[in-house]
Amino acid sequence: MKIVVIGGTGLIGSKVVEQLKRQKHEAIAAAPGTGVNTITGEGLAEVMTGADVVVDVSNSPSFEEQAATDFFRTAGANITAAEVAAGVRHHVALSVVGTDRLQASGYFRAKLAQEQLIKASPVPYTLIHATQFFEFLRAIAQFSEVDGAIRLPPVQFQPMAAQDVASAVVDAAVSAPLNDTIEVGGPEIFTLDEPVRRLLALDRDPRKVIADPAAPYFGVAVSERTLVPEANARRGTTSLDWWLARNPAPQAQ
Repeated sequence: MKIVVIGGTGLIGSKVVEQLKRQKHEAIAAAPGTGVNTITGEGLAEVMTGADVVVDVSNSPSFEEQAATDFFRTAGANITAAEVAAGVRHHVALSVVGTDRLQASGYFRAKLAQEQLIKASPVPYTLIHATQFFEFLRAIAQFSEVDGAIRLPPVQFQPMAAQDVASAVVDAAVSAPLNDTIEVGGPEIFTLDEPVRRLLALDRDPRKVIADPAAPYFGVAVSERTLVPEANARRGTTSLDWWLARNPAPQAQ
């Protein structure tokens, strides 16, 4: 199949393209750097000519609500129009486990608006809700620092490797559209503070990680199961220990 990957040069998208090519599909990375801009529409019609499937793993460059909403609405309208014109048969989009439970966040309100646009489109779809990636654990620590310590709510947390996220996206892309949402998560459930504490220990980062029930997650209050999928969710195979051993902290320049 010819499969266009919107955001195909990013963390997840590049892995999706690689896996699809290994399966002998024609996988096209569509991003501003490859001449495709979903906001201006540049290159969209050309790249989708003859496409069977479009995979969208792109993200707003801003987490501010209005900017993110504008991004998802504009990109979504342009992508849908190009898909319809090209006769695309399946739209696959990556979103986040707990999006509907994180509506106190402007960014997640924008993500929910994106999902609603996909569902309203005439193009058959599959939505994938993934849990947080191991690759963002360091960013969580940075965002959650208060007075030199990392304060995190000890709620359930089921992070996964980006490679496993990409595998789930690829499996959806080469399958029939579900017109539904599937959930994917990591193989292990922790409390949110635990993986971050283990990562900082590996990095020899002296900051203390405090399990604080009153602490927010990216500025939003969360409950015990806000960040984890249902029990029947697909699970990745990459363990935290395996990932930590192979992803040391970047060396300071």
